[in-house]
Order: sequence, then C-alpha cells, then structure tokens
Amino acid sequence: MKIYTKKGDEGKTGLIGGTRVTKNALRIDAYGTIDELNSYIGVVRDYQIDEIYKKQLIEIQDRLFTIGSSLASDPEKSNMKIPDLNESDIAFLEQCMDEMDSQLPEMRYFVLPGGNHAVSFCHVARCVCRRAERLIVELKQNEFVAPLVLTYMNRLSDYLFVLSRKIAMDLNADEQPWHPRV
Repeated sequence: MKIYTKKGDEGKTGLIGGTRVTKNALRIDAYGTIDELNSYIGVVRDYQIDEIYKKQLIEIQDRLFTIGSSLASDPEKSNMKIPDLNESDIAFLEQCMDEMDSQLPEMRYFVLPGGNHAVSFCHVARCVCRRAERLIVELKQNEFVAPLVLTYMNRLSDYLFVLSRKIAMDLNADEQPWHPRV
C-alpha cells in the first residue's frame, strides 16, 4: 500500500466514517495539534531522562493516539470501534504528578522555560497541549467530543509542567524564576 493516495491534493481529507472535510477544518486542526504534541513528547523522551518518565511518556503518547482517533472520527457517521479514554488514564497522570510533586521543592514563583533541552521541550509540549485544549474547547462548542478528552488534555498540560520541574531538578538544571518589573 502506498503512503500517498492523492485524495488530499485539492485540500480535503477524510474523517473516519468517510466524511470529507477541508484540511483546515477545526476537527483536523485539533487532531493535527494532538499529533504535533505527540511528536514533541517523543523529543522529550529521546533525552537522557529517568526511565520511569520515558515509560510514562510512552503511555501518554498511546493515549494521544486514542484522542487523535476520537477526534478524527465523524461522530455521526463512523461505525468503527475506536479506543476510549478512561477515568484511570486521568488518574494515571494525577498519580505521576503527585509522585513528582512529593520530591520537588514548593513552588514560590513562576519559572522561565529553559535551563536544559529536555526541560525546554517539556515546556514546548505543554504550550502545544494548551493550544490543542483550546481547539478542542472550540470544537466541543459545535460538535461532539468524547467526554474525557478535555479533562485529559487539561491534566496533561499540568503533568508536562511538573515533569519539566522534575527533570530540571534531576539534571541539576537552573530553574530561573520570573521577577516581574512592577
């Protein structure tokens, strides 16, 4: 099977279920941003970070494929069985954050992104996650979005922030506080 179909040459693509939409449709933008986020998480995983975080990130990448599948489906026409998110997926993120938080110093200020490549890419992933969340909020105002998708995305951006702080601590990277000029 060839990777190219030529069906998208005119700026349209197909959803699961067969519906054709423009490539700039909100649903496409939402799951495309999920794909972008997944790629940035892969970059974080490629750095020399603790294996436990690599395993967590693989689990998260799998869930992002689940979300992408859900968003790529026409909610009215698709009969294909796609994977679902579960409450346990959200609990997993919360448990991971609680474990990392228990080892981190109390946060007393905002921090500037940076200090190490892995830390910086955690922040980039967090920002892309928030953008995906905003797109999904907008999509949900007009179309069906599976109930746990927004909750998961909100929790994931928090996870990525906590992970950035934990990796900074593990690698002894400088966590630069923000000092507002007032």
